[in-house]
Amino acid sequence: MELRDLLFMFFGGLAIFLFGIKYMGDGLQKVAGDKLRDILDKFTSNPIMGVLAGVVVTVLLQTSTGTTVLAIGLVNAGFMTLRQSIGVIMGANIGTTITAFIIGLKISDYALPIIAIGTFLIFFLKNKKANNIGQVFFGFGALFYGLNLMGEGLYPLRELEAFAELTVSMSQNPLLGVLIGTIFTVSVQSSSAAIGLLQQLFAQGALDLSAALPVLFGDNIGTTITAVLAALGASIAAKRAALTHVIFNLVGTILVLIVIQPYISMMAYLQQAMNLNAEMTIAVAHGIFNFTNVVIQLPFVAVLALIVTKLIPGKETVIEYKAQHLDPVLITQSSSIALGQAKKETLRMAELSKQGLEEASKFVETKQKKHAELCYQFEDAVNNLDRKITDYLVRISTNSLTSADSRLHSMLMGTVRDIERVGDHMENIIELTEYQVTNKVKMSEMAMEDLREMFNLTVDTLNQAVKALEEDDMIAARSVVLKEEQIDKMERQLRKKHILRLNEGKCEGSAGIVFADMVSNLERIGDHSVNIAEAIIGED
Repeated sequence: MELRDLLFMFFGGLAIFLFGIKYMGDGLQKVAGDKLRDILDKFTSNPIMGVLAGVVVTVLLQTSTGTTVLAIGLVNAGFMTLRQSIGVIMGANIGTTITAFIIGLKISDYALPIIAIGTFLIFFLKNKKANNIGQVFFGFGALFYGLNLMGEGLYPLRELEAFAELTVSMSQNPLLGVLIGTIFTVSVQSSSAAIGLLQQLFAQGALDLSAALPVLFGDNIGTTITAVLAALGASIAAKRAALTHVIFNLVGTILVLIVIQPYISMMAYLQQAMNLNAEMTIAVAHGIFNFTNVVIQLPFVAVLALIVTKLIPGKETVIEYKAQHLDPVLITQSSSIALGQAKKETLRMAELSKQGLEEASKFVETKQKKHAELCYQFEDAVNNLDRKITDYLVRISTNSLTSADSRLHSMLMGTVRDIERVGDHMENIIELTEYQVTNKVKMSEMAMEDLREMFNLTVDTLNQAVKALEEDDMIAARSVVLKEEQIDKMERQLRKKHILRLNEGKCEGSAGIVFADMVSNLERIGDHSVNIAEAIIGED
């Protein structure tokens, strides 16, 4: 076979393999629905449960990096501590071995029929669940079909003298094998692909066991790079979680290199004793390595957390998603006290919406991604509290309420809805700014100055509404109504000014659309602020 054909088969096979893993993982995630975050949220009470949760989520996502990034998001959101995330990251390392075991099953002869089943489920059934399952089948089949092509493209390597010499060097110097494994995994950004390639090389006889295992350990180090890249420019919590991943895998590789010769001998014995095929031998070696690494390092989770905290100092930006004041016991004991707690939680929700609006303002001004990410997290937190507080208030309404409690209950129900809508509008502003950045829409300095002025007035109005709610202050509530009238007037003025700028050619047409939509969203936030104030005053 010509070199060109071999290269086409190898790179084409690698591409289909990577697509298969990604497509299967996406399908599994759709089948699981939104339960992945719930699994990590509920089942990480201690490091052992964190490990189990990490394994389950990684099997569903088919990527340890995806699990690590999900864990980082939950640490940021206050759903999970750094220590809990370490357990999840350890579990992700065990979960990622499942792909290697699947490859070891040697069902590649059935790759095309599996793809056909997936295609049938995707294209010929109108049921969404069936389509998602079809996606899993299609990705699963594509994974094996890509492996077949890769294997055929790699077959002639065993006859190349230069490759034979490299294999001997890796056998004699395990560090070289670790380096090669690390570099390849960083190149393809997937440890599953790197290990799949290694399984094919070992199956073709191009590598012996003493050369293959160090490459396997290098693959484990290489997979941490993706998490490191994801954490660059992210929060301190994200950087700490990524560093934890690196330290965990580095320590594991160092420990196994100390006993590399006994480990190779053990795997050779297991291969013979259990009659393992080449692919399954690598899968078992990978599984034993990661499982043992977790068992050794799990007792030192607190030490690992302390090390990364010292190496990356600073205060974390933690947004507390969970409700802090909604005790269900109080509903049956005292409706008044329960309503008081609901009010505290509503004020906390309002505070989060204020902070989110401030982050949106900073993103419009600086275009720095960290402000957008924070704003999205604030919006998530607001949505979560909206559900929790509303459920709590509905349960309180089943009790007999005094007229004062009934007024407060009605006011809180309306206020929670308005605060949630503020969150939606600040998210709209972020999306408009992202559109502006992506499409290189330039806004004039005069337009930016107008936006700053309106942002300041809107934030001030929302602040005043929250203060009026906290203190049940009628005077403050009436001043909110007056401020909202200023916002309405400003919106009309800014639209006229921007039309003049467009006519004079000082602003682009696309900038005019973004500007008008931003101003409209700020005006709507003013409307929701006045709704809160009017609920306090007692007006319709």
